Amino acid sequence: MGRDERHTMQQDQSSVSQWFISVLNWREKHISERTFIVILAIIIGLCSGLAAVLLKFLIKVISQALTSSVIASHGNLQYLVFPVMGILISGLYVKYILRDNISHGVTRVLYAIALKRSRIKFHNIYASLVASSVTIGFGGSVGAEGPIVFTGAAIGSNLGKALRLPSHLLMMLIGCGAAAGIAGIFKAPIAGVLFTVEVLMLDLTASSAVPLILASVTGATVAYVFTGYNLHFFFSQSEPFFTERIPYVILLGIACGFVSLYFTQVIDLMERMFGRISGFWVKFGIGALVLSVLIYVFPPLYGEGYDSVNNLLSGDVSALFNNSVFYSHRFGALSCVLFVAALMLLKALATAATNGGGGVGGTFAPSLYVGCMAGFLFAYSLNATGVIDASLPLSTKNFALMGMAGVMAGVMHAPLMAISYLTVRIFTPYGIYTKRLARRGELLTHQKDHSVLTLLKVNNVIETDFLPVRPEMSLKDMVDTISHSRRNLFPVVDANGVLLGVVALDDIRDIIFRPDLYRKMSVNKFMSVPTAKIELGMPMEEVMRLFDETGAWNLPVVEKGKYVGFVSKSKIFTSYREVLKHYSYD
Repeated sequence: MGRDERHTMQQDQSSVSQWFISVLNWREKHISERTFIVILAIIIGLCSGLAAVLLKFLIKVISQALTSSVIASHGNLQYLVFPVMGILISGLYVKYILRDNISHGVTRVLYAIALKRSRIKFHNIYASLVASSVTIGFGGSVGAEGPIVFTGAAIGSNLGKALRLPSHLLMMLIGCGAAAGIAGIFKAPIAGVLFTVEVLMLDLTASSAVPLILASVTGATVAYVFTGYNLHFFFSQSEPFFTERIPYVILLGIACGFVSLYFTQVIDLMERMFGRISGFWVKFGIGALVLSVLIYVFPPLYGEGYDSVNNLLSGDVSALFNNSVFYSHRFGALSCVLFVAALMLLKALATAATNGGGGVGGTFAPSLYVGCMAGFLFAYSLNATGVIDASLPLSTKNFALMGMAGVMAGVMHAPLMAISYLTVRIFTPYGIYTKRLARRGELLTHQKDHSVLTLLKVNNVIETDFLPVRPEMSLKDMVDTISHSRRNLFPVVDANGVLLGVVALDDIRDIIFRPDLYRKMSVNKFMSVPTAKIELGMPMEEVMRLFDETGAWNLPVVEKGKYVGFVSKSKIFTSYREVLKHYSYD
């Protein structure tokens, strides 16, 4: 490209930029912020709904093409190969083409809100769609909901960034994208709103409710337009529910709490195990071995598993045995109990092996799957053991449906599903999405104080204009240092910069005007040990706890013992007010 061509291109880019800025200025003058957010919510709903439709289409096409030749009456060796191919292709795509970590989509959205000022990279608009469609279509035992949440959030974030919107509005647009994605996947706008409020922990206020609802309704409408009125789960209430069953429902809720605790703990344990492995191929090998064996022996673990869920919701438990080596045992009561129990317990291993081996997918669908198995197993076992009157058995369909809600609520820590949530809350305060961030002190919650403190970082409130002194310095040298300082506090450091103590002006005020002591006294005689030290990178909640315990107004910051600066309450309070103002939408 010649110099004239480059010059022309630069002029074109400059004119486009000026035009875009003029459009933004016109918008600020003629369209209010709230109206503009409503318009953007509808646009984001359209885009996220289309993304959800595309993702489900790709998964369906790939899965049908690969499994069209499987035979229901016995095991199929294809299940040993296809899932391995899926996580390998996805893993190579992420490692060598994207070169970015896109796993755990919901957790990464929470991380972006907490620490990235709601900014998500542009390639996340399409990256999760590509990787998860291959992973799930080839049989990876994960869900599409996490990737579509990440995709929708990326659409909202990048649209907001392009329009130069501030972080608190980007947070709202991220919520709109996530809500629309969930609504598009499930064709359920209310589910999209509730997911955003309970899982992403966005406050539902008068200002935020309208954009979230509009985005969700738009996303669901797009899905209905392109895919019709068929739903993920088909359930018909063919059996009445009696109030006498309420105690069993309560027991199911408690059981689902323990099942969700098991699911979360297994996923967490496996993730930590894979996290300690550094080599890509070693991770892939372990994940591939576990995943392929599990799916070959238990084919219902293939993909999202929604076909198995629908089988139980329709009362056809024998269909779970299709394509498996256990096909001939499909009509025995004991074999049904053992098979469903195995599916319930092994789904977490299959999900963790899929993601750990290089695949990309979420845990939302697996939690619904496990809940369905748990609810069915609960009712089926009580009926089979004679605990329940044989003339009026528990409905396995109804309990399977309630089990889905219960385990999902426990895994995600969604308090609207109270019984299972309260059960699992006794053992762990965090859901599967928030646990990873909470462990690193990077979690935002509905509590504004906690959220703002999470957003504040020690590194951003350190003050370094305190003049350091040496322990061997005389009082005369100390007085000279005081005359050049604007502070009344002085860190005492050795030759290597290690903090030894502090000198407060108030503590030596009675001797600094006595020249007879100038040469007789040195700093190490009147310095004091700081009441506490702040380690660089310490969470702000821990910093505030130290201030409360010591009653200090200034505390020194050290890094491996070496002096860095001071943090003051006044600086924290000033930053707190700024972040709170920036963080709040209303």
